[in-house]
Amino acid sequence: MELRQALTAIAVALLPAAAAAQVERFAVVVGNDQGQPPDASLSYAEADAARVAAMLQEVGGVRPENVVLLRGQDASTVRRTLITVNDRLRATGRQAMLIVYYSGHADAGALHLGATSLELPELEQLVRGSAATFRLLILDACRSGALTRVKGGAPIAPFDIHLGERVPGEGAVFLTSSSASEDSQESDEIKGSFFTHALVSGLLGAADANGDGRVTLDEAYRYTYEATLRASSRSLAGIQHPTFEYEVRGMGEVVLATLEANSPTRAWVQLPEGRTWLLFQGTEEGPVVGEVGARDRSRRLSLRAGRYFVRGRGPDVLLEGTFVAPAGAALALDESSLERTAFARLVRKGGGAATAVSSVEAEARLRSSLLDGAGACPGAAVGMAVALRSVTLKPRVGWCRAGFSNPGIQATIDQYDLEISAAHVRDLRVVSIELGITVGGALLVQRFRTQGIAPARTTVALQLSPTIGIVREVAQRGYVFLLGSASTYLLRSEDSASSRSSFGPAFALRLAMGAGVRL
Repeated sequence: MELRQALTAIAVALLPAAAAAQVERFAVVVGNDQGQPPDASLSYAEADAARVAAMLQEVGGVRPENVVLLRGQDASTVRRTLITVNDRLRATGRQAMLIVYYSGHADAGALHLGATSLELPELEQLVRGSAATFRLLILDACRSGALTRVKGGAPIAPFDIHLGERVPGEGAVFLTSSSASEDSQESDEIKGSFFTHALVSGLLGAADANGDGRVTLDEAYRYTYEATLRASSRSLAGIQHPTFEYEVRGMGEVVLATLEANSPTRAWVQLPEGRTWLLFQGTEEGPVVGEVGARDRSRRLSLRAGRYFVRGRGPDVLLEGTFVAPAGAALALDESSLERTAFARLVRKGGGAATAVSSVEAEARLRSSLLDGAGACPGAAVGMAVALRSVTLKPRVGWCRAGFSNPGIQATIDQYDLEISAAHVRDLRVVSIELGITVGGALLVQRFRTQGIAPARTTVALQLSPTIGIVREVAQRGYVFLLGSASTYLLRSEDSASSRSSFGPAFALRLAMGAGVRL
């Protein structure tokens, strides 16, 4: 990840909801991956800007001709563009909304647009001085939280903005994605910054807490606050705390996105509960469209009609697959249509957040004859399986009992095993194949029943066994397996005819069948 900082939103002269339909919306969207030394190049600032520009046209009510997208441009170009758009706003003679978004590098005093700088006070003045009735400035950039710090902003919990309680007039709302002393971050997994990703997802419907098809400023802030904290809490750079300060005199709700239920070019996609879902356009290599968290109240997104790749994460499983969002209709995603991958498989291929997955296993086993005259040895074993990136380790304890009978004597042989296996697992579509080696020790106790005196014998053996097995997933946490091994034991044995003992190898085959449950 690379570090970035802060969102600032300035909303001036809040409009009554009844007049929202007559408001003309304009947007200037800026992204720049390059900054000034020692700024490292960002990976997703310009991509974030493109996502925001598309979202504003799709659900933000901004017509395509009113959106200006600047990627990799310098400060003078951004300045001229803002002045030109403000001139257009004055010429409209109507109530208007201006949205300005920037993603890139900055410090406490200026945006870093490549080798050039745009001072934050100048940017604020260009936005505040606009003829627009509603003005929204969003900065997703390093150190831009200083703008709210200067104005008294501080980290707080999510808040309610009751705009209807204020008198008509003008005012301002300042929002930041983190405090002035914190870093904002971008992620390779979501292909963008945490804050912008949460903002776009929220405006596409994840923030629509009451399900009325409108995402208000309050809903967007609440969702973005919680999603940014949740995502950044898992990062090395630490938690981002979105903050705010407002000076509002107005009435009515500020609606940032309108999600039409019957749009002929869009679809509502309902996502199952209990998992975090990440959606990509087209394939898993395509751009990230949005996200719904496992704990989000709203489970639906408004998407353009078309094909999407979806990835869902639960406590112990990954679900992946594609679906088609139907134009002008709704779709409830069916988990059974997706490919299910247990996290043990994810760990082995490096795709999971965890570095190991543990399981408890139990098995029934049958070993062929090991000592002269002894029969097969049926038994059982219990143990653990720890799946790592390149190897699965299986410590276990086992027992089996064999026996034989001759005229005048009967014997039982109890074998107690302590062993550990190391296996490399190859995951196929339906099953997994494992090849490994088992080492351990065995204690063999022979007991005799005879009319004479025959004391018990105890023999210690060393075991070395190549193994091969097949594993099949049967539930979210469960699986069954079948293992075979060719075992070599080093032990002291006694010839029944000559009563002479010798130390050497003995060979046996073993078959095991069992089941496991992941913890």
